[in-house]
Amino acid sequence: MRPRTIAEPYRIKMVEPMPVTTRPQREAAIREAGWNTFLLPSDAVGIDLLTDSGTSAMSDRQWSAMMLGDEAYAGSRSFANLERAIREIYGFEHVVPTHQGRAAEHLTSQIRIKPGQYVPMNMYFTTTRAHAERAGGIFYDCIVDEAHDSHSEFPWKGNIDIQKLQKLVDAHGAESIAYLSLAPCVNMAGGQPFSMANIKAVAAWAKGYNLPIIFDATRAVENAYFIQSREEGYASRSVASILKEMMGYGEGCTVSSKKDNLVNIGGFMATNNPDFARKTKELLVVFEGMPTYGGLAGRDLEAMAVGVREMVEDAYIASRIRQVAYLGQQLADAGVPTVKPFGGHAIFLDARAFLSHLPQDQFPAQSLAAALYVDSGVRAMERGIVSAGRDPKTHDHCRPKLELVRLTIPRRVYTNLHMDVVAESCIALFEQREKIQGLKMVYEPESLRFFQARFEPLVAAGVGA
Repeated sequence: MRPRTIAEPYRIKMVEPMPVTTRPQREAAIREAGWNTFLLPSDAVGIDLLTDSGTSAMSDRQWSAMMLGDEAYAGSRSFANLERAIREIYGFEHVVPTHQGRAAEHLTSQIRIKPGQYVPMNMYFTTTRAHAERAGGIFYDCIVDEAHDSHSEFPWKGNIDIQKLQKLVDAHGAESIAYLSLAPCVNMAGGQPFSMANIKAVAAWAKGYNLPIIFDATRAVENAYFIQSREEGYASRSVASILKEMMGYGEGCTVSSKKDNLVNIGGFMATNNPDFARKTKELLVVFEGMPTYGGLAGRDLEAMAVGVREMVEDAYIASRIRQVAYLGQQLADAGVPTVKPFGGHAIFLDARAFLSHLPQDQFPAQSLAAALYVDSGVRAMERGIVSAGRDPKTHDHCRPKLELVRLTIPRRVYTNLHMDVVAESCIALFEQREKIQGLKMVYEPESLRFFQARFEPLVAAGVGA
């Protein structure tokens, strides 16, 4: 019997016009943007897959809740609503709101890291690593080796390698580690999850050395879905219960609410450690605002509270992951190289394999993202050598094994027809990939360079078509 189509579990009751541009207009726009898709104006972008951060469509319940926002400077009832939601869904007692996730990362790094301490991560994330290093920390990659292989079909590429953690302790002692910063659904690995069995084992190991785990739980719901669908013993469990169990293995978490929580702005730190919560609130007042608003309006807190509960609805999260897989399968069927298995929030093109004629120092992922925009108006982003930045000691490029272009799917925004357009453009570019030329960097910021760096084609050097 042919499998039945499963529709999105929502209806669309408002639409936003999408810009329609010509190829000459897009060529002019990418030139003006220095071949950096981050610098394109949104009016020049059609299907925008740059990020899933703050780009979700909010529900009628969220918009209604915003009208009830309590804008009191202190003691806002909107904060109390958010606090109840986070305690219920994530299971942490103490909640500290921030204007977005990187603010929570900053506060955590300043409080928890002593200069010279290591911060093990299951692969780096750009802002998390940047805040750790600005606080004097040393990034240490403890992800399993399979995560660095785009062709591996290993289902748990976000897993933490305990042997790598033990090697660090044996070499430098447990006191040299500030905390374990672990991300469910690792972004830079292609949105790849860890298993519940793995995080249980890591938590037991960490307890033996009295090392805290702080989750970057920005996309933890997607990880919970993969556990439900892949890991033995969890198929009959709700995503909400799996998420709560997962968070129970950590001391706390930082979250960019602009992802899982289905809002356009916001974030938080949550913990069961009262001392950590107290110190965070003290520093919050300096950088963000009172602990009952944390740089957000009351209406934002209300929208977050609703989004925290909506994100764990099983039908919703299943629909989201299915849409990502729908795009990925079209590309796989056409032979376009992508990270396997498909991740939770995006499809990642393997730019190293896609543009095998370009060496990594000619920024193949950056080149491919620019070419995709010119071809169809689809905006994606680089996740490779540009995002990896420079080694703080040698100042040479960090050269990650993964050189990727991220096609990031906003939540509840696009239909599968939009995914068809994206797939057709990627396939067309793959069929004429030899025509895509490399780039040279002509402007480089000191930190997080992928946001503002500018490039030029290597035509003068005779590279490319």
